[in-house]
Amino acid sequence: MGMTMTQKILAAHAGFDKVEAGQLIEANLDMVLGNDITSPVAINEMKKMKNQTVFDKEKIALVMDHFIPNKDIKSAENCKCCRDFAREHEIVNYFDVGEMGIEHALLPEKGLVVAGDVVIGADSHTCTYGALGAFSTGGGSTDMAAAMATGKIWFKVPSALKFVLTGKPSKWVSGKDIILHIIGLIGVDGALYRSMEFVGDGIRHLSMDDRFTICNMAIEAGGKNGIFPVDEKAIAYMKEHADKPYQVYEADADAEYDAEYTIDLSTLKPTVAFPHLPENTKEVGSFGEVKIDQVVIGSCTNGRIQDIRQAAEIMKGRKVAKDVRCIVIPATQAIYLQAMREGLLEIFIEAGAVVSTPTCGPCLGGYMGILAAGERCVSTTNRNFVGRMGHVDSEVYLASPAVAAASAVTGMISCPCELGL
Repeated sequence: MGMTMTQKILAAHAGFDKVEAGQLIEANLDMVLGNDITSPVAINEMKKMKNQTVFDKEKIALVMDHFIPNKDIKSAENCKCCRDFAREHEIVNYFDVGEMGIEHALLPEKGLVVAGDVVIGADSHTCTYGALGAFSTGGGSTDMAAAMATGKIWFKVPSALKFVLTGKPSKWVSGKDIILHIIGLIGVDGALYRSMEFVGDGIRHLSMDDRFTICNMAIEAGGKNGIFPVDEKAIAYMKEHADKPYQVYEADADAEYDAEYTIDLSTLKPTVAFPHLPENTKEVGSFGEVKIDQVVIGSCTNGRIQDIRQAAEIMKGRKVAKDVRCIVIPATQAIYLQAMREGLLEIFIEAGAVVSTPTCGPCLGGYMGILAAGERCVSTTNRNFVGRMGHVDSEVYLASPAVAAASAVTGMISCPCELGL
């Protein structure tokens, strides 16, 4: 049997010609990532080791993004811990206020991850970088500590699921709708410790931003990673953003998959995940009126420029509904600046929304959008667990930027088509 794309990348980084699903390997790492919540734990664990130096100061990224700018004394202390560590070890890729962004949007934008890389991060949505043809996955803070010190980590080679994407999605169907449809299809444990490998002629209709979104939420199906083939769009993105060389790996024709799913993108409709699991999906229009109190457009899932443009297109010349709070968060400073130059921020503000500096804040119920008991939020984030964005009696509905923007205008979960778009 041949190898999947993921298995080929892992074999190369473990120094083997071939690996098989279930095999334990020690792989060399191209990047180790942490944020202001997970890094302090890793730093403190690393201080207990005999080897307290980092393996490569250019292959570690520390991104202050979850509670930035600091919301309280504890978050300030966490960032100071990271700042001091970065200074002591001369970490090249340290990102703080003014130059930071949400980590999983920032690293590709900065060219720190390319095709063929192996990346681990002390954050579950590290699987985002599979959009570039890299193997990237989340891990714990102790894993991060060992990785920073040694540049290596143990993996169990995952088996894989194949998703054959065909057809062209309609205008208001984006990467978020596609991955929500898939999670609704297979469930939140349907890809447990498996690689989710996306193939098919439908991929050519997906932008890089769509692909980042799809891989970002592979973890919400239990996946070890998500990964796309390296095509001309991926290569163009890497040439624009990265200076480092990349390596293209392709799955063998006889690679083994646990299951195969074919999805005709042309048949998909805007999709929402109802509380309290990402698998609880429903097509917009298939349910009754759901009034909302808040909309959040942003996060590592949907805070990229395509997302901001799409939301602005819908909100232009319209107003946020009475009694609805709408928060827009560009994922990086570069995206924020681009949106400003294109006049998108003006559209949001004139509509009655607020625009925030890049932060993960509301996604994890940290700050900048906490929900009270009984409140409902339509959010472009990635999780809608009980109490995820605030009170345990609040509700989070996961949706695309298009649905979120339309919902902000109507005051209830809506499709842009309901606005005549």
